[in-house]
Amino acid sequence: MAENISNLFEFLGGLGMFLYGMHVMADGMQKTAGGRMQKFLGMLTNNRFMAVGLGALITAIIQSSSATTVMVVGFVSAGILNLSQAVGVIMGANIGTTVTAWIVSLGSVSTALSFTKPEFYAALFIGIGAMLVIFTSSQKKRLIGEIFLGLGLLFMGLKYMSGSLAPYTKLAIFADSFRILGSNPLFGILAGCIVTAIIQSSSASVGILQTLAMNGVVNKSAALYITLGQNIGTCVTALISSAGVSKTARRAAVIHLLFNVIGALTFGIAGFILFMLNPGFALEPISSVEISMFHTLFNTTNTLMLFPFGDQLVKLSGIFVKEDEATGEAEEENAVLSTLKHLDARIFETPAFALETAIREVIRMGRIAQGNVRMVVEAALSGDGSRLEQVFKTEKTVNSMQTLLTEYLIKLDNLSLNEEQKLILNNLHFSINDIERIADHAENIGEGVLRLTEKQLAFSEAAISDLTEISSMVNQAVDQALLARQENSMDAVRRVNKCEDEVDFLEDELREKHIIRLSSGDCNPEAGIVFLDILSNLERISDHAKNLADYITKEI
Repeated sequence: MAENISNLFEFLGGLGMFLYGMHVMADGMQKTAGGRMQKFLGMLTNNRFMAVGLGALITAIIQSSSATTVMVVGFVSAGILNLSQAVGVIMGANIGTTVTAWIVSLGSVSTALSFTKPEFYAALFIGIGAMLVIFTSSQKKRLIGEIFLGLGLLFMGLKYMSGSLAPYTKLAIFADSFRILGSNPLFGILAGCIVTAIIQSSSASVGILQTLAMNGVVNKSAALYITLGQNIGTCVTALISSAGVSKTARRAAVIHLLFNVIGALTFGIAGFILFMLNPGFALEPISSVEISMFHTLFNTTNTLMLFPFGDQLVKLSGIFVKEDEATGEAEEENAVLSTLKHLDARIFETPAFALETAIREVIRMGRIAQGNVRMVVEAALSGDGSRLEQVFKTEKTVNSMQTLLTEYLIKLDNLSLNEEQKLILNNLHFSINDIERIADHAENIGEGVLRLTEKQLAFSEAAISDLTEISSMVNQAVDQALLARQENSMDAVRRVNKCEDEVDFLEDELREKHIIRLSSGDCNPEAGIVFLDILSNLERISDHAKNLADYITKEI
């Protein structure tokens, strides 16, 4: 009895080490990839070949097709990806998830000498990884240490799982169970699906199956059906994640399910026919490496088979999740609701992408503030106060966006980020404050224009010409500052600095010209006070644009 309990504890501990090791290794790989992960989003165009490749690469890095698909649901919900792009990423994710199976099977590639097995080096990997993490100050070395540590824990976990199961492999229950699962495709697929749905990781469930295979208790037919079920079970995580999001995002989760179900049916029928023709082959034991080979064959062949029918998968998902045109989901939402939608927590599955999403939203917030500046300057030049209400309303929108983005950045700061990403995150905090101040200055200008319209005052033609000149330069400064953030462009930073110097010079010059106009009676004194106030606010907007550009200088 005590031995059985000890073996159970050993199995659970091994499973825990395997899962945690996979998590630590993936986390280290993500942080090592760093900024390169952020650039992947920009590469996800309508080129489905590129989407498949990136889906496979991302999943190989984060070691979880479930996490990738959940993230895709978040991207679709946020409007970052459309369904056509999502199909390619989902297909690639299924290929990328096979990497874990190959890592697991390394332990059974060579059986002749113990020192050729990865598990022989597991303790060494853990030791090297722990020393690098604890005793080095270099961020790069610490990340390498995390990868070593994760890999060592993964192999150590497999060793414990395999060892704890070894005493029971000769029991009739194992042989009977896998014979039943192998002779009935439905039971085999269902078993794989349920186990994967419970632990929410196809990589982990395939790893458990491979551990059993290492002990020689899994036959070929059972392995085939269970593996097919595992690929269906991994869809459960994304389906759960899609609850409560837009119908388009739910369709992305359904596409993932359809992709794996169609593949499972195709391979299941083919396997059933093969095993019917050759019963002896079906009952032969399967090795860990052969499971990796089949897992890779299934996902690669399924992708090749369904790749040309990506658009048909999108249409088929529409049958299961019908679009309700009456809800107006296709209509453009207001900025705050749109921001709330874009800052989807599902994207936290991959911190680098979550950071990229934050950057995009900060830029969008900046464009809204920039538009408000243009709108209020046009009102000042024309003397038309009809759009001032919209200016004040937009300023409140920018304030709300600031609150949402600040909350999002605080949550993002608790995720695994490298030093470079943390610097960007801190600068984004400062950036949204500068953008909010730009919107405040636009509101200040609006209040001045409101005083003019209420008292039916107007600027002189010379004053209008001066405001046109300086506001154009300020608009260029803000535009280039946002472009610098969008493209990490030092050229744009230099253009901002040039514009800001020009604005400072213009402010002094235009103040002097204004005083001359006041002295000669060419300008109304009360309108003149508003003119000087607008000049001051425009110059401060230019200062905030320079701040935005300076953050980029620190990052490059």
